[in-house]
Amino acid sequence: MNKKILLPTDGSKNAERAGEYAISHADLTGDEIIVLNVIDTDYLDAIPQPDIRETLDKELRADGKRAVEHFKKQLEENQCNGKCQNIEFKILIKEGKPADVILKTIDEEGIDQVIIGKSGKHGLERFLLGKTTDRVVKGAKVPVNVIS
Repeated sequence: MNKKILLPTDGSKNAERAGEYAISHADLTGDEIIVLNVIDTDYLDAIPQPDIRETLDKELRADGKRAVEHFKKQLEENQCNGKCQNIEFKILIKEGKPADVILKTIDEEGIDQVIIGKSGKHGLERFLLGKTTDRVVKGAKVPVNVIS
């Protein structure tokens, strides 16, 4: 039976390594990989001008879509040499607090496993288990593989 793997990505090197791991695992089993980019737009609420908020939101969404499409293409070409025929990809772009959105997506999509990078792009988090990753590990009701 094919499983669903959730692969949250923020474009960081750790997320790329997690993607490579997910590809190699899914290619053997024919699992589906759901690539998720979460746009953390909480800070937009502090901007009083609705037109600026809307413009920034559109730009963040476009950047998120480009990031996951590039990520998917790069993984297919580099890890599988373009031969990931056993793998189904689904791309999701959502907004909210990343850990909360990831945990909610696990339930909504019927995820069997999460493969996530150890930490994201943020300074000090590079040396520690990232805050988002830590919250996902603690809150997930499915296995979580943390890749560094």
